[in-house]
Amino acid sequence: MSVISLFSGAFCKEAAVIAALETTTGLPVVRDADLTDLAGKLSGLGPDKIGKAFSAKTSVFNKFTHEKQRAVAWLRLALATRLAEEERMLLAGYCALLPPREIAHVLRVCLIADAAFRRAAATEEAGLADRDAQRALERADEDASLWTALAAGSKDPWAPSLYDMVVPMDKTGVDEAGVLIAKHLADPAVRVTDASKACVRDFLLAARVETVVTGKGHDVGVSAKDGVVFLTINKKVLLLDRLENELRGIVGKIEGVSDVVTKVGKGYYQTDIYRRADFEMPTKVLLVDDEREFVQTLSERLSMREVGSHAVFDGESALRMMADDEPEVMVLDLKMPGIDGLEVLKRTKAERPDVEVIILTGHGSEADQEECMRLGAFAYLQKPVDIEKLSDTLKRANEKVRARKATA
Repeated sequence: MSVISLFSGAFCKEAAVIAALETTTGLPVVRDADLTDLAGKLSGLGPDKIGKAFSAKTSVFNKFTHEKQRAVAWLRLALATRLAEEERMLLAGYCALLPPREIAHVLRVCLIADAAFRRAAATEEAGLADRDAQRALERADEDASLWTALAAGSKDPWAPSLYDMVVPMDKTGVDEAGVLIAKHLADPAVRVTDASKACVRDFLLAARVETVVTGKGHDVGVSAKDGVVFLTINKKVLLLDRLENELRGIVGKIEGVSDVVTKVGKGYYQTDIYRRADFEMPTKVLLVDDEREFVQTLSERLSMREVGSHAVFDGESALRMMADDEPEVMVLDLKMPGIDGLEVLKRTKAERPDVEVIILTGHGSEADQEECMRLGAFAYLQKPVDIEKLSDTLKRANEKVRARKATA
């Protein structure tokens, strides 16, 4: 018996088909939650951090932190670990898109249906009104599309090229779908062979390499074949030779790697510029100031010093980003319309005490400084500020955040 990887559109009778396949094939079901838990343990990041990879919402800081890419790397390692240990399973959910095509004993299945069928199923299964059902489908498809682009390099989650079989659930009953999938699973082409086992070992090595490479701040494609690791650079970089040498130095030390081959991919010739995430530098800095020109210029100057930042222009936006994007350091002006900086500081330290707040103001008094420090501000700086002094303060705040995480 082999592996079924089952990816489904929302409201396409996935649960019923899985139940039918459990009965028909006897395969144990491995779900996204199982792999998220394992990835959380392997990485030390915890399942909550890993699980954010599945969301359509991407933090504004991801371009500096590569957190989604790192989470996917650990999910690949979790899956590769399970595939190396178990030759039979029913892999159900988003992670069904992670096994590489080279593993021949994985039968890749997609369940999908037309919009009318799915709206009707949403109404029946979730008790949604027609308009709410349509919105739920749109949100689900957006999540699926962004995940497919991240995990499989395709913006179309229903592209036939991603699967061995696509089952139209608006035309196929649940039992019929189960029988059809089980029939294809019995095909000799999907049997476990020495060659397909070797591909699982290649997948495991590539996944291990990817976790190391992303952990060093790099975002490159990784594959492996018989101990040789292939690294694909998909963004333009000015000093390509230096990047290739750095990557070979990192990967060549990993156990099981016999050689490292670097190459550029199709994306290398596009306009995106390669950026390594430097985890020693602050990468999740939120700048809060109503002086738009000043704060945008400040963000650009910090970027030149490898500091990853995002600017907002009022207290309300800052507080929303506390919940949605989880910044680690905030640079905060005091005098702003609406919710002022002092109130933002109070709420931030009450709700997210782990965020280090640097006050940067041109209108504060000695009493303001005393109050800010009493409320837990990391530092209090006056405008105009020397950019090197601010950079140094940001680094010290970032070091405090990192030290606290290391001991948590």
